[in-house]
Amino acid sequence: MTDHEPLIHIARRDGLVWWRAWCIRLIGAALALLASALFIYSITKLNPVKVYAAMWEGAFGSARRAWITARDASILLCIGVGLAPAFMMRFWNVGAEGQVLMGGCATAAVLIYLGRTLPTAQLLTLSVIVSLVAGAVWGLIPALFKARWNTNETLFTLMMNYIAIQITCFLVAIWENPKGSNSVGIINQQTQAGWLPALFGKQYLLNVIIVLTIAVVMYLYLKYTKHGYEISVVGESENTARYAGISVRRVIIRTMVLSGAVCGLSGFIAVAGSSHTISTATAGGRGFTAIIVAWMAKFNTFVMILIALLLVFLEKGAIQIASQFNLNDYASDVVTGIILFFLLGSEFFIQYTVRFRSHAHKTQEVEA
Repeated sequence: MTDHEPLIHIARRDGLVWWRAWCIRLIGAALALLASALFIYSITKLNPVKVYAAMWEGAFGSARRAWITARDASILLCIGVGLAPAFMMRFWNVGAEGQVLMGGCATAAVLIYLGRTLPTAQLLTLSVIVSLVAGAVWGLIPALFKARWNTNETLFTLMMNYIAIQITCFLVAIWENPKGSNSVGIINQQTQAGWLPALFGKQYLLNVIIVLTIAVVMYLYLKYTKHGYEISVVGESENTARYAGISVRRVIIRTMVLSGAVCGLSGFIAVAGSSHTISTATAGGRGFTAIIVAWMAKFNTFVMILIALLLVFLEKGAIQIASQFNLNDYASDVVTGIILFFLLGSEFFIQYTVRFRSHAHKTQEVEA
């Protein structure tokens, strides 16, 4: 008789106390640094400690670098916060890239066409409104198709990214300045009309405050409101939601409008508060990176703050070590990839337990 028990058994954990979860994450971070150090030394013979110090220098080595890191982290965080309600509902919105671009295009249109006629306060207010609307519409379209015809939201939102890119290219061609440059240039560079102003002498402080406020509001919305409860129920089981009297279609549409609006607002922050221009690089792949932010944080917007900051730190650090130690971009990207691999792997061990077949249960053949 043969025992067919598998060698490795993976089971979902019922729950893990918070301090054990964070211990696993810290172990993952330590292993990530160790593996990265081995990789760095094996290909460059450099002292890994000096390389890590250079990464810190690249992200926080000066006040200006620290604020640029905070600026980029705030935009990434805003997109991640926007994805949180959709992902909690198990609506796989991979269209944040397009929603950011549409919000950015709407903001750029306001600054270009009304920058000479409206004061900055009115420009900013109108820019916020149109960016929210543009992102919301870009989130509404796939939501309607999903709610009515149960289309695949992943493919639908992904394809809408390409439409948004082409719309952006079309608008850049219309707005190019100077003519023939194939770029919009800095919008309202002389007057700075419609730019987010410096606060207490810090250029990007208002960006950070706006995004942190959105993160807090979204946390309260998802955790303590009726709408947040309905989102979680639909995410767990649509049948259960229907049995409880929840309109699944309404929740899908409402949640994606919210998700798209917040992503569109990040386009406003990118244009009015950061680059002051619009191009297909305005989103810069952050719509996809934000998926990692939302997923690793388990949709907790407070945890997203730390993860967004970590990812931007790795990005800035990779650029620094590539230039300081004459490493190509691929080598620095491998270091970033190793760190992310271990951090994501630690989340697996938080969610699942792995057991190996004991010696006592090894397969044995018994002759009759």
